[in-house]
Amino acid sequence: QVRLVESGGGSVQAGGSLRVSCAATGMTYSSYCMGWFRQAPGKEREGVAQIGTDGSTMYADSVKGRFTISRDSDKNTLYLQMNSLKPEDTAMYYCAADRRYDCETNSPLRYNYRGQGTQVTVSS
Repeated sequence: QVRLVESGGGSVQAGGSLRVSCAATGMTYSSYCMGWFRQAPGKEREGVAQIGTDGSTMYADSVKGRFTISRDSDKNTLYLQMNSLKPEDTAMYYCAADRRYDCETNSPLRYNYRGQGTQVTVSS
């Protein structure tokens, strides 16, 4: 059974950095596309970043140049390094996974596995 567990969220001031992690179990990790999406109160969910099985990455325009997604296949762990954080980055961040043929081009919002989320709060 696929299980995704996020960690590393917290509170930080604007301009600061934070790294969130996602530990994956119950899956052949290298066969899955992995990604992050977020949801802030009163706002729609937003796909943030994704990384394919070949290591290719895609980012939302809102985080491009500030966030970096990476995966460690030895540890079955996904990371999201967030730099130059802004108050508008405040949200619950969710890890997502998918192994369907089109996962490389699909948004993490459409991935069929997700974790429980970790809260990131950025104060001004």
